[in-house]
Amino acid sequence: MTNETINTDVAIVGAGPVGTLLAILLGQRGKRVTLVERWGTHYELPRAVTYDHEIARILATLGMDSENDPAISYHDELYYWKNKDRENLQIVDWQSQSASGWRVRYWFNQPMMEKRFLAIAATMPSVEIVRGWVGEALEQDSDGVTLTIKRNPEETDSGETKVIRAQYLAGTDGANSFVRNSLGIENEDKGYFFDWLILDMIMKYDYVAERSHEPAQWQLCDPSRPTTIVPGGPGPDPEGPARRRWEYMLLPGESVEEMTTETKAWELLANWGVTPENAELERSAVYRFQARWAKEWNKGRCVIGGDAAHLMPPFAGEGMCAGVRDAVAMAWRLNGILEGKYGPEVLDSYTSERVEHAKHYINFSQELGQIICIHDEEEGAKRDAMMMEDLKARGGTPVPTDLCHLGKGAWCDESAHAGELSVQGIVEANGKRDRFDQAVGQGWILFGYETDPAAALTEAQRAQLEQIEGFTVELCGPGGGCEVVDVEGTFKAWLDDIDAKYVLIRPDFYVALTANNAETLQSRFDKVMAELHLASQTAVAAE
Repeated sequence: MTNETINTDVAIVGAGPVGTLLAILLGQRGKRVTLVERWGTHYELPRAVTYDHEIARILATLGMDSENDPAISYHDELYYWKNKDRENLQIVDWQSQSASGWRVRYWFNQPMMEKRFLAIAATMPSVEIVRGWVGEALEQDSDGVTLTIKRNPEETDSGETKVIRAQYLAGTDGANSFVRNSLGIENEDKGYFFDWLILDMIMKYDYVAERSHEPAQWQLCDPSRPTTIVPGGPGPDPEGPARRRWEYMLLPGESVEEMTTETKAWELLANWGVTPENAELERSAVYRFQARWAKEWNKGRCVIGGDAAHLMPPFAGEGMCAGVRDAVAMAWRLNGILEGKYGPEVLDSYTSERVEHAKHYINFSQELGQIICIHDEEEGAKRDAMMMEDLKARGGTPVPTDLCHLGKGAWCDESAHAGELSVQGIVEANGKRDRFDQAVGQGWILFGYETDPAAALTEAQRAQLEQIEGFTVELCGPGGGCEVVDVEGTFKAWLDDIDAKYVLIRPDFYVALTANNAETLQSRFDKVMAELHLASQTAVAAE
């Protein structure tokens, strides 16, 4: 029985962190959003526990300060890989400041983060969350998308249905995505399967302080039982002990049933001094680590993101990060299309950019897993010798975390450093001293160093930048007399390194172009605007 039709700008299926963030980013611009979630109540158990500097930069635009937020934590410590004898095999830099202007790595509790997102979304009058409903049918035509939803039969068998008519639809509905399957999108599956037991613990004491002889975050590469030992974000009381997580690889012959018993959990944890007296078992679950991605991420007026678009092993800590990037990449495109700035063709660059980016991290995570998931003693010994020799050869220097590049898309590939994440430094602007994003803003920003970037564009190009609500900024060092002061010289060092005088930054903080003179800037600017399929491109060019 159908009893209601909802008209909206964007329908989103799946109210996890990716879908809810997308709803917020659309709602901030006043878009009507209908967010459909299959479960009537919020899922309270942990899943993702870590995110990187790029995600911290994104969260800062929502007013969430990863350095000082009680729901987020970090450790001024490196990330170690050790063999069964606790000798170092690899050391990764997870403690320093990144090029994004934030620490390399943070730890959090996903349910707490999701509640923050949901609370923000609840303040937006144009965002409606429909809980306890699942997709039943999906059709699209030249004018929009028709989504039929029904009551989740796992919660109620009422047979009630609703119809949502949207201009665009996003599927952020997980690995078994209804949206992806309805669109007939196939996965590229690398066939990478390892089962791991995940134990999330609410600690009753400061575990890190108690075991100061061990790192706060590390990987035990012991063939007898590969194990991950990491923080799990703040505890239920942010002022009290933090959560912890243990991950254990299942060995040949072990079943999911025997590994997920409480008895088995406490047996494994006893080796770390963790007992029912000093900790609470919050979650015990076996996950199959997979490596796959959807071949298409947009089809007509529909897009997919998060686990609906990609699954990756957790060894690089990039699974949820990739989903958050998806949300931001979808949001600036959908906002621009709905506001008449870009043509709908710009969605094609969502797939071309994001699928390559995600594939990189999937492959990288798989490579890490192939090193970690060794349960043969002889093979493990060979690995240890090779890695220890490499570590010794570089004097024990930690390696930086991996960074990757967007696939071809809405940026100028003639610029050597376009498609990369932009650098961010501390500036003085608008009467305050802060990171560039917080002091100046975000969006399409063209900045020039010790030169006026607006003067380097043609009149038509300035009109195009205005059309996409972009703006120009002149940066200079202290005493230079410009509107934005590069307090610590971060931007100057970056521009010197990439041989650039001008940089165009996109709303997602990626570099759209670099140039070292006005002529090159104008040529590359035109190429970026062409990738956006500006609604009035032909008229502007004719002028």
